[in-house]
Amino acid sequence: MNFLTVPSPTTLILVLSAFAIGYNFGEQNKVEPSFKDKSQNKDSKKKDSNKKLVKNKFPKAGEHNSYSENEDEDEDEDEIEIDSSSLNDISGEVRMALVIRQDLQMTKGKIAAQCCHAALACYRLIATDPKKESYNLPLVNRWLHGGQAKITLKCPNKEDMDLMFAQAISMGVNAYVVHDAGRTQIAAGSATVLGLGPAPKAVLDKITGNLKLY
Repeated sequence: MNFLTVPSPTTLILVLSAFAIGYNFGEQNKVEPSFKDKSQNKDSKKKDSNKKLVKNKFPKAGEHNSYSENEDEDEDEDEIEIDSSSLNDISGEVRMALVIRQDLQMTKGKIAAQCCHAALACYRLIATDPKKESYNLPLVNRWLHGGQAKITLKCPNKEDMDLMFAQAISMGVNAYVVHDAGRTQIAAGSATVLGLGPAPKAVLDKITGNLKLY
């Protein structure tokens, strides 16, 4: 006949202690991830965040940033071709005049950009296309060899600028009015700078002689 052996109190204590230690160890390993796992998770989240930043930083094809490289471009418009050959026999310095409107309150940077548009437009009219009525190589050469002189002048308003433009056309002087595209600072279509010449100084003085230097 077999009898059930009852373990001693010491044995029971050892068994229960071992069970408790094993249980606690298992629970800790189950709940707490390793430092390496935490670091990897942080790195992964950081990479995802950086990808989103890079994706949003550069615009897609066809999109433009808040400031475009064309923000200071003038509007396309019909160019008036003037035959300036009657000025070729007039002696003296040949120069270009850039007449700037003062009532628009443009910044210096804006004015510089608009003057560049006016100067290039005047040169394009008189020097780049032999088929144009405004083409005048002898006058251009005098201007180029004389140092490409340019003068900037103040004009109070559009009315005065329009009068000078009409006077230049009637005297056979190459002329171009820049109309801003309106992307920055001023309203679209605003006449900003009047370009005159290249033409003999004596002729330009008859048009702009009462204006102050800018």
